[in-house]
Amino acid sequence: MAKASRADAPPRNPEHRTVSRVMGILEAVMASEPAGLRLADLPDMLGAPKSTIHGLAKGLVAIGYLREHEGRYFQGPAVTVLALSAKQNPTSYHHGLEELSRAFDETAILATLAGESVINIDKVESRQMIRSSPPLHERRPMWPGSYGKVFLAFMSTRRRDNYLRRRHQDPGERARILEELEVIRATGVAFNRGETVPDLYGVASPIIFGDMDVTLAIGLSGPIDRMAENLDDVGRIVLKVAKSLSSVPSEPSP
Repeated sequence: MAKASRADAPPRNPEHRTVSRVMGILEAVMASEPAGLRLADLPDMLGAPKSTIHGLAKGLVAIGYLREHEGRYFQGPAVTVLALSAKQNPTSYHHGLEELSRAFDETAILATLAGESVINIDKVESRQMIRSSPPLHERRPMWPGSYGKVFLAFMSTRRRDNYLRRRHQDPGERARILEELEVIRATGVAFNRGETVPDLYGVASPIIFGDMDVTLAIGLSGPIDRMAENLDDVGRIVLKVAKSLSSVPSEPSP
């Protein structure tokens, strides 16, 4: 039998191999839901060295396409965001947004954590002419937004400290952030008092499912002149709605 020519041989482009491995990791982890996969399971499945798979998996965790919990990998929130629309969110989440928006006639927002970014995935806007109108499906930094504060406050200590060491190198600033995060974890409410946009306030609370990582938060955003005078009441209602949603399964509605 004649040997195949070089032109007939499959390409050996290292970039293609990396893409194939990344997609292989994602497909294998998604197929393993809800049990997840151990790192030790992946090299044999993909025919690649453990060191290579470990580096790729850690990279996918960092940008939110995988989630690591107790030594196993699971699908991350960024996978859902790829094809997300408001209609795909659970109906109860959108009803929660409507309830919040009606209570104060401000913009209610549902956000998710993807790696080290916050992504707004649904909102109900205020009917007021001057209002908060944040974009959907765009990555934003965690600090100092109220949603990012929530995710940091309820993040594992190791992951949080690693983030703070890289992003906030001044020890005094880190100490102030940690002090605020302790309060947020104790109260369940985070405030952004004009720290991102000077004329806007934000309030957020976590949606919690058992011992899973917190990757969803809900809250309100609005102009400082309306929000400042109602901030305590806003925090109380936001926390109440977040707690009511914390028992709701996070699967899309049919």
